[in-house]
Amino acid sequence: MPNQPLEDDLAPAPVVVSGVVFAGKIWDVRRDEFEYNGSPIVREYLDHPGAVAILALDTHDRVLLIKQYRHPVRAREWELPAGLLDEFGESPLDGAKRELAEETDVAADDWAVLSEFYTSPGGSDEVIRIYLARGLTELPDPFERVHEEADMKIRWVSLDDCVDAVLERRIQNPSLVIGVLAAQAARSRGWASLGPADAPWPRHPSNWKTGA
Repeated sequence: MPNQPLEDDLAPAPVVVSGVVFAGKIWDVRRDEFEYNGSPIVREYLDHPGAVAILALDTHDRVLLIKQYRHPVRAREWELPAGLLDEFGESPLDGAKRELAEETDVAADDWAVLSEFYTSPGGSDEVIRIYLARGLTELPDPFERVHEEADMKIRWVSLDDCVDAVLERRIQNPSLVIGVLAAQAARSRGWASLGPADAPWPRHPSNWKTGA
């Protein structure tokens, strides 16, 4: 219907059999057999706990960025602070607060949902929620960082410069690309599109997946 709002439909197909075919260090590969349009279908996909990312914006409209090594793409890329939702019982908002503190030694007083997206819906059930964090303060005690985070760089960059970097294809990280474009659009509308920080997240697979 042309007059209806543009919106994805949540429509989980009935799963007949589901099992982990590869158990990884961080995430697994799952195989599902499900019924769709009257036919059995088998698909394998990355079984992911989901993640959060944080666009922390200061009073000068500067975005807090980190630069981190990502081995699958062999690149040190600029990103938003982000992390997995792999702590049992932790809410997405609490996970975002934890990740912002652990990766940047920063806390925020004002939180809102900026955007959400599937990273690769044809091969993964990973979903990411991006928060807008404002009212920023530095934490007195820095976190100890190891592995890829040991040499992480932190930089404040104006939102406009971030948008330019996206449009000129100088940065590639999807959370950063989506986050800064969403923030620019939301800012131009007086931030009216922001969602409550504790808004329900029906697209997170934990709300509908069976056979896990």
